[in-house]
Parts: sequence; structure tokens; C-alpha cells
Amino acid sequence: MSAPPLFRLVGERRVSVVRDAAAVWRVLEDDPVASCMVAARVADHGIDPNSIGGELWTLRGAEQSLCFAGANLIPLRGAPTDLSAFADEAMRGTRRCSSLVGRADLVMPMWERLEGAWGPARDVRDRQPLLALSTHPSCDIDTAVRQVRPEELDAYLVAAVDMFIGEVGVDPRIGDGGRGYRRRVASLISAGRAWARFEHGQVVFKAEVGSQSPGVGQIQGVWVHPEWRGLGLGTAGTATVAAVIVGSGRTASLYVNDFNAVARAAYARVGFAEIGTFATVLLD
Repeated sequence: MSAPPLFRLVGERRVSVVRDAAAVWRVLEDDPVASCMVAARVADHGIDPNSIGGELWTLRGAEQSLCFAGANLIPLRGAPTDLSAFADEAMRGTRRCSSLVGRADLVMPMWERLEGAWGPARDVRDRQPLLALSTHPSCDIDTAVRQVRPEELDAYLVAAVDMFIGEVGVDPRIGDGGRGYRRRVASLISAGRAWARFEHGQVVFKAEVGSQSPGVGQIQGVWVHPEWRGLGLGTAGTATVAAVIVGSGRTASLYVNDFNAVARAAYARVGFAEIGTFATVLLD
């Protein structure tokens, strides 16, 4: 018999911490691309909050409503009343998350309820096409793109920091001098999930498989050195990483800002198809 859920009151509604791993997996497997970030954690560590760096919340049972609350707040399923309850629960204590991310039809209603307490946001990206590719890329790959080696961390970090500042608008080295970000990047390199093309010791293309679940690999951090842009490196490099993901039996995925016409055109050339819409709310 499974352990009883941990309940907390939100108004007259009860939000609980999920203890039913099988129910969680049914939700994750029902929407594998959109839930990749959470599925990767659950696959590696189970659903215990101490292991996955956050809690899985539900209001009416995991198969009806589910939200991950950790460094990111990621709603996975729920009706408007569920999303309101999750938002209320998030506001009960000190804010732990730095962003909301997930399907736009789940994220934006939560943000509408949270904005009065947590706003203004640093940035609200309410339309980010969610893309997927389950077959070999439709363009040529770049055979010079390869996995980054541990001894190349410092060179890779130069590109990673530049990408992060350009994409998120914040220097990831602020606060702890970059130690946390360095550990994160080093862990991706150690796992074989950081990819780059080097020219004379300098990174000219980079991308990571930021999250990897049993069925999906989510590509993040795509970047091309400014002096090498316009040469097709982004398209061919992304195709290389996508081909590796697909070759492992997974679906390759990513999400992109709707206003980034150059990136969207590149991903279309690779063969990615839009399967939904994400939204991201970045908090200070």
C-alpha cells in the first residue's frame, strides 16, 4: 500500500504532494515532449521531493492535475481551478523558483494569478513554438560537431556564458562567481550531453541536451559565434545533435521564441515540426 499523500490547504481546496509514481508516469508518458524536463528527473531519481529537487503537486489526483515545484514551476496538467490552487500554494511561502515554464495554456493562467505577488516578471515569453523530430534530419549534419571533452570546459564556458546572457538577459556568474553554472555545464559535459564545433580552440557552435528522459532529448543552449553566423552552422550543428538523439531511440525536441525568425527557419530546415506552444516567465 502506498504512503498517504501529504496535504496542505489552499483556501477550501487541498493541494497534496504526490506519492503515486505510476500515476505520475501515466501523465508524463501521455505528453512526453512537453513533460521532458520533469520526466528526466523522475526517471533518474523517482518522485521523492528530496531526490528530485522539488515537489510534485496535485489537487484532485495526479492524472487530473499535476505540477512540479522546484527551481522551475512547471504545470503539467490541470483545469483552471487546479492551476489557481497551484498558484496559491506557490505563494504560501518564500518563492523558490526562478521561472515558470511549460505549455502556454497552463503557464499563463498560473502567471495571471501569481503576477500580483511575484511580478513584475523580468520577461514573459508567452508564445514559444514547441518543436519535435522523430526521424533523421532532413538536412546535412556537421561532422565537425562532437561531444565536448572535460578538459575543454573553460573554452566551452566562454560560449555558454555568452549564450546565457544573450538568451536570459542575466550573467549566470552573478551571485556565486559562476561556481554553480560551472558545475552545471561540467555535469553536462561529463554526461556526454554538451556538443560543440571548435576552430583553433574556440567554440564556434554549441548546444546541449539539457534534459533527457527515456523517450525524449530536449536540445537547449543553441549558439553560434557572432563571427561565424550566416554560414549554416546553426542548422547543421543542431541537425547533428538531433540525429544523435533520434539515433538513441528518442524524439529530439526544443522550444524557440516565436520572434526568432532566423532560428525558426533553421529548425524547419532540420525537419522539426511544431507540436504545441510553450511559455516561459522569467523572474528576478
